[in-house]
Amino acid sequence: MNIKFLQLLLCTLWILEKCEAELEIVSQWNLLQFDPPYGYSAVDFRPENTVFTGLEVTADRIFLGAPRLRAGIPATLFTIPRNIPLGSSPKPQPYPDWSYHGAGLGLDNETTCAGLVSVYRMRLDSCGRLWALDSGIMTSVDDFQRICNPKLVVFDLKTNQPVRTVIFPRQVLRPASLLANLIIDETIQGTCDSAFVYLADTAAPGIVVYDALRDRTWRVTHPSMFPDPNFATYTITGESFTLPDGVVGLAHSPKLATVFYQPLATDRIFSIPTATLTKGPPAEFEDIPVTLAGRKSSQGLGLALNPADDTLYFSPLTETSIASWNPLTNKQSIVAFDPNLIQFASELRWIEGSLWFLSTRFQKFFKRTVTPNEINLRVIRVPNTNYNNLNNNLYLKK
Repeated sequence: MNIKFLQLLLCTLWILEKCEAELEIVSQWNLLQFDPPYGYSAVDFRPENTVFTGLEVTADRIFLGAPRLRAGIPATLFTIPRNIPLGSSPKPQPYPDWSYHGAGLGLDNETTCAGLVSVYRMRLDSCGRLWALDSGIMTSVDDFQRICNPKLVVFDLKTNQPVRTVIFPRQVLRPASLLANLIIDETIQGTCDSAFVYLADTAAPGIVVYDALRDRTWRVTHPSMFPDPNFATYTITGESFTLPDGVVGLAHSPKLATVFYQPLATDRIFSIPTATLTKGPPAEFEDIPVTLAGRKSSQGLGLALNPADDTLYFSPLTETSIASWNPLTNKQSIVAFDPNLIQFASELRWIEGSLWFLSTRFQKFFKRTVTPNEINLRVIRVPNTNYNNLNNNLYLKK
């Protein structure tokens, strides 16, 4: 793949209407409110600290992951109904039930580690199972307490019971490891229990690979996975904050046999062959074949890919936009621009032929400036991305 440099420009006012795709507000909340389980009080629940970062969608449910960035987050994995009126604000239900969320109820560490501590993201496999990635870290923004070892918990969605748990060995972890994203690759050696899983270690940058068939784990690192200190400060609708996070955004192209990734603190998107990730632990001093795929106008977190045509979707934070780029045709497009609806897009997903994303006012949660009387959290769907895209708002440097 040739190195391409992408520059997303803001839409000018005279073409603003043409820049906006139809956005469906699936659900939205000022703050997330939970009903406490029997025998507990909500007095210690802190909705101003609860912000979701992970999204998965099934026929009847929407799964959301809210890591325990700070204290007072009752449930780290929860669901809302899918088939409800657009713009609804349903109360989230802890998944699979409250017994898995002892960390939010003040229970002891043994009970906590048997459940879910802090889930950033989760993914479905082709067998109808949900792989929840538990970082094991409490209050990661404030004091970074490792309560339990990071793990994958695989739930059968028919029974809502765990059918497999993978606890990551210390050999592939570092003291600062924070596993925050994953891809399930069922295209190489089989599906479900034969899949490969690629996991982003954000705070000790690297990609951890899990071979589910052989129950083996290894780690791949490269300088491109680390944060760039020159891009560790973000400005969203005039509000700035600093967070020097490494690799977090992941997207997989089965046809190109490639994983695209981006640290949060960078203006670049990189790619690595899946053959490099799946061949086993790299040798000492081995050259890792990483390619610079493109350069954006500002930092971003979520990545998604349409497997039908390999279009890659990303969201530059400063531009409050969703943009796309096809690495095969070099077609570049602005999908949507909205400073109110699109702020911190922590998750982009291509699901059932549509682009879904989470938009939150993370910058306000992070800086403790969140306002409870305005909408701060949204699940948004772009039902149709096949509209008249505006290529003149992007330019290519060679």
